[in-house]
Amino acid sequence: MPTPPDPVALLEAGLVIIDVQVGFDDSRWGPRNNPHAESNMARLLAAWRAAGRPVIHVQHHSTEPDSPLHPNRASCAIKPIVAPRHDEPLFHKTVNSAFIGTDLETYLREMGIETVVFVGLTTDHCVSTSARMAANLGFRAYVVADATATFDRVGHDGLFYPADTVQALALASLHGEFATVIEAESLLRLVNG
Repeated sequence: MPTPPDPVALLEAGLVIIDVQVGFDDSRWGPRNNPHAESNMARLLAAWRAAGRPVIHVQHHSTEPDSPLHPNRASCAIKPIVAPRHDEPLFHKTVNSAFIGTDLETYLREMGIETVVFVGLTTDHCVSTSARMAANLGFRAYVVADATATFDRVGHDGLFYPADTVQALALASLHGEFATVIEAESLLRLVNG
């Protein structure tokens, strides 16, 4: 049975915003679910900032020259709705995990952050991989279901999976094993008391 959210741990949690980049609006990704993900991220970001809690940004720098997330393209930029402030750390990654090839783990440990709340894009790729690795590294991880989103996928067998199904299964595979999955409104109630 999954552990219920810990309000005390959440008061000290770092908010990790993953890959909320303009390039994910490119049509090459196909249909996406949860059109309100960014507005929910922005609400959480505002609450974290207002309370002086730690905020961490992660930006994907694709190594593929034609990718909308390649650092030489304007579309690699973080969306203004969740853009980092000058005093908020920004980590650049080239793979799915926010911990590989970055100093994120070192930063969290140096700052004494033991609980991390993940939001961002995409649920089944970089958010999931980062949450799984956070748990494996000993951090307490939360994933905010309605502050994440993903795209339609086609399986190895050619079967089509709509984004809502991909999202639901990605969150189900995380919850209770690698992270506690929670909704934005519930999280805001817990952290705002």
